[in-house]
Amino acid sequence: MAPSAAAPGSTPFRGRIVRAGEGPANLANIANIITVVRILMAPVFIWLLLLDDGRGGPLRWVATVFFVIAIVTDSLDGHLARSRNLVTDFGKIVDPIADKILIGSALVALSILGELWWWVTIVILVREFGITVFRFAVIRTRVIPAVASGKLKTVLQAVAITLFLAPFPALLGSWVYWVNWIVMGAALALTVISGIDFFVKYAQQNRSRRP
Repeated sequence: MAPSAAAPGSTPFRGRIVRAGEGPANLANIANIITVVRILMAPVFIWLLLLDDGRGGPLRWVATVFFVIAIVTDSLDGHLARSRNLVTDFGKIVDPIADKILIGSALVALSILGELWWWVTIVILVREFGITVFRFAVIRTRVIPAVASGKLKTVLQAVAITLFLAPFPALLGSWVYWVNWIVMGAALALTVISGIDFFVKYAQQNRSRRP
């Protein structure tokens, strides 16, 4: 469903907040509010994780739950935006940024704790924030939506990080570490592949826009 553009001269904070329908959607609609809340959950999650300091205690489990809730609600805000015609350019830009903040902060925290190689974190962050900077560089001419491989990449990253966060090895045994690293390796590979896919799709879009 196409985004509901505000009428010329109207304020972005007028329009529908929750109700489905036609016409302009309020910038502070329910989908965008959920996205912003997800961003605000990131510092709480990181504080809990670092406070546990790798001991795998109750704070580690709480931090894991916070991360899972913040990531899972990504599908909720997207569903609300599409099903209720509350899609906005703000949401298109900020929603992927929310994912990058959550994913990036989790990777950095895991590397600080010595549980994830720094080069893995750096490769993923360069890809994630590099494309975000590129999106802002071309925002005056177009808003580039996420590609399908990018969405799948986010899901795989979320699963890999959740496995690293949850202290399952203490409960199930050291073999869980192998599972964690295999899933993280797959997430890393798809991160690079989806980045290439993004620029390929952008180049194709450029060609199709030429008269």
